[in-house]
Amino acid sequence: MDVSQSEFLTAKARQLRDDAIQTIGTFGVGHIGGVLSVIDALTVIYYEKANIDAKDPHKADRDRVIMSKGHAGPAMYVVLADLGYFPKEWLSTLNKNGTNLPSHCDMLKTPGIDMTAGSLGQGLSVAVGMAMAAKLDGNPATVYCIIGDGESQEGQIWEASMLAGSHKLDNLIVMLDYNKMQLDGKVCDINDLSPAADKWKSFGFYVQDVDGHDIAAISEAIDNAKKSGRANMIILNTVKGKGASFAESAANCHSMTITEEMWRKETGRYDV
Repeated sequence: MDVSQSEFLTAKARQLRDDAIQTIGTFGVGHIGGVLSVIDALTVIYYEKANIDAKDPHKADRDRVIMSKGHAGPAMYVVLADLGYFPKEWLSTLNKNGTNLPSHCDMLKTPGIDMTAGSLGQGLSVAVGMAMAAKLDGNPATVYCIIGDGESQEGQIWEASMLAGSHKLDNLIVMLDYNKMQLDGKVCDINDLSPAADKWKSFGFYVQDVDGHDIAAISEAIDNAKKSGRANMIILNTVKGKGASFAESAANCHSMTITEEMWRKETGRYDV
């Protein structure tokens, strides 16, 4: 990655973080922690790697992006709005009556969303199905799937991983948002996921372990994944609430109240 591209993606990630903080802050409460921890990965996927077109969101050969940890929907929304999938004015309607941007992703409401998210664990199964279908159809699409570390306590994650590894789905890139925190506390205290890398390796995945906030490292990992010949796991070591001072230091940032004063101070957006 050259310097200009790195600078562009870094600045874009900061802008998207501010957009997400403002969007959730405008509603007053939301899943800020897990939204901010995946912004860097989404920035690399959508602004550098993915074959997508906001003017043709349903084109058959598009890459798919599945947000399995569906409560991070606002992270998807700020990206899709910025890319022109829908008007940015929609962001101020997050979670409100009649909105097209519900708390969890809904493909029937939001342009650019590839899967409706519900119970945790389902997204990886859908992503595996999409990757298998693409293989059968001769479709060159890459399927990206972002899962959570708390979500990975669901048995369905491991059923899907076993199938993906068995079929060597090299068009599947799974990213684990490994921020080490879940709703009720630390992952290691509730149902420890470590050693995460060894678990996915045992299922036949090509596993990479990177700093989930290092734009260049994420980009390189995706490039490596596309050459692996196997199903792929990129472990993103992240900080829950990354980029928001009030969230990074908060034990309850999975979902938290955000006042207007908080989001304006954090983003410096006093003129909107």
